[in-house]
Amino acid sequence: MDRQRISRIAHTGHPIAAPLDDDSVRQLLEHALPHGDERVLDLGCGGGEWLLRALARWPELRAEGVDVATESLAHARAAAVGQGVADRLVLHHEDVTDFCSPHPFGLVLSVGAAHAFGGLRPTLAAARRHLAPGGQVLIGDGFWERTPSPEAVGMLGDFADLPTTLERVTAAGWTPVHGHVSTRRELDDYEWSWTGSLASWALDQPDGPDRAEALAAADAHRTEWLRAYRDSWGFVTVVLRRTDDRPTAAGRHRTR
Repeated sequence: MDRQRISRIAHTGHPIAAPLDDDSVRQLLEHALPHGDERVLDLGCGGGEWLLRALARWPELRAEGVDVATESLAHARAAAVGQGVADRLVLHHEDVTDFCSPHPFGLVLSVGAAHAFGGLRPTLAAARRHLAPGGQVLIGDGFWERTPSPEAVGMLGDFADLPTTLERVTAAGWTPVHGHVSTRRELDDYEWSWTGSLASWALDQPDGPDRAEALAAADAHRTEWLRAYRDSWGFVTVVLRRTDDRPTAAGRHRTR
């Protein structure tokens, strides 16, 4: 099984592919979309869940998503048709680092996809290129709540602590205007859902050719979580504005 398929199955029960519950997602979107008629871009959209929720909530919104995961994009297209929002959603099958749009966006979001750009600051630089005057960025990434083990760093990456993470954001020219630090319950719910969805899928097909591999992947992930990073890793999602931004009436219009 390739990693994209494993991820798609593992996120069946938790389509927001990050440790955030429904209320947290709703509140973040409400802060990120103050007008409800913005044009939205999701860099690393996966199954498109952020965009689908935004489109369902705001009927004047238009959205675009970019991802390399073919199966996830197919899921997003089917879900958009089923929810009646397909006419307001454009999906691009390409690497997020290569994506170029002829128009700017009132909101650029990228949650849990900083690895695709090589880290948080390169992700913010990419978001800046797509952002309209007066627009906002919604970005989510990991941080270390306490000193991690070498094994945890090897698994998840070389994150900073929360204060340093936000200092790097502000040093890059951004001002946080809202944020959410995932709770222990959100973090644990995400991991239980990831491993449980994958294991349940495997157990439901006792003669399936991928059963053993899926069970092994779920077991390995659960062990890594509980033994290597559960007590040290956290997740923060912030709404940002450019510190040097000078929005104008014309700029506001271009976000639509």
